[in-house]
Amino acid sequence: MTTPVRLFARGSLHEARRITGVLRKETVGGGLLLLAAVLALAWANSPWHESYATLRDTRIGPASLHLNLSLGTWASDGLLAIFFFVAGLELKREFVAGDLRDPSKAALPVAAAVGGMAVPALLYVVVNLGGNGALGGWAIPSATDIAFALAVLAVISTHLPSALRTFLLTLAVVDDLLAIVVIAIFYSASLAVVPLLLALLPLALFGVLVQKRVRSWWVLLPLALLTWLLVHASGVHATVAGVLLAFTVPVVRSEAAGGPDAGPGMAEHFEHLFRPLSAGVAVPVFAFLSAGVTVGGLTGLGAALSDRVAIGIAIGLVAGKAIGITAATWLVARFTRARLAEDLEWADVVGLSLLGGIGFTVSLLIGELAFGSGSLRDEHSKVGVLVGTLTAALLAGILLRLRNRRYERIEEEERRDADHDGVPDVYQRGRLPE
Repeated sequence: MTTPVRLFARGSLHEARRITGVLRKETVGGGLLLLAAVLALAWANSPWHESYATLRDTRIGPASLHLNLSLGTWASDGLLAIFFFVAGLELKREFVAGDLRDPSKAALPVAAAVGGMAVPALLYVVVNLGGNGALGGWAIPSATDIAFALAVLAVISTHLPSALRTFLLTLAVVDDLLAIVVIAIFYSASLAVVPLLLALLPLALFGVLVQKRVRSWWVLLPLALLTWLLVHASGVHATVAGVLLAFTVPVVRSEAAGGPDAGPGMAEHFEHLFRPLSAGVAVPVFAFLSAGVTVGGLTGLGAALSDRVAIGIAIGLVAGKAIGITAATWLVARFTRARLAEDLEWADVVGLSLLGGIGFTVSLLIGELAFGSGSLRDEHSKVGVLVGTLTAALLAGILLRLRNRRYERIEEEERRDADHDGVPDVYQRGRLPE
């Protein structure tokens, strides 16, 4: 006989699975990110703004392990390690079994990612030359927020070519890899070699176990936490630990584990498991504890936007990304054998390049690392990120909406022609799923 307790347990398990399934959708993750940022801004600019600062700066954790950190730091160093772990899994999957494995397919989005990081950084430097130490924020406008950008694209597009999403995803994956390298090299504290070398031990053991398809959380989680702790103690930004752990996870099963047709590797399992945690908890909580800028009304907003830091970031995200991604893609297509997918046109690439200007999560993180969390420059950099991101999203939405209508008209014409000729209503052009 089925007891009420068992029925409740089954119902709870079904509900938990339904929630995690919802959190894997890009629109939901992007929506939660936007909601968290809006709530933080509203609270930080309300009469109760001091309580927001108190919450963000509240310290918890053992001081003996140098982990008596503020909640804001825990979010950027701890929770974002989960985000970078998922990003690292996606990176490795693309390099081993995805589009980045094929140089001919990877050439254009890789070039686009490089151009989309270099030009925004250059424009920021030009704007901030002689800016009294502000050049440290050069990398802030170079990052693209993959979750936010894909969420905007998913909301906009019902008829756009599916190749557009593939191009954006590949670009964003390479962008994430470059951002990780930038953070590790330019935005880590003074390096302590001994903890970094010691971190290799639990990292290697973690890698051996996942290669053997060990899934027991009580074995893997302590090793992951120890790796994170030692990387944090080394002075390298702790989010790098998430990427290093992800890179040890196999994408495909080895022949010893059953041959090439034995099924996917552990990367897919971990990505499926941790993406809801990243999209539903880690990134929104980080956004909530990072995006709360006390603007001070129109006067304060004007003051923030008059700072060359904010100006350089906004220009970099909007103009720099558009110019860098489009120009790099065109140059590689012009002077090499690489070509755009047949379904894509250059107007689509321009719209995609504007989507690349949505630089939220990693941009906010780099701003904190460059100027110090809570500093005036950090506050102004956040205003620049918010203004640049919203502007880029708005412009991308307008252009891609127009492109979406064009492709919708093409579909209608094809449908009428097919009906007129008595041909079954089957279309070869790839479309983004509704």
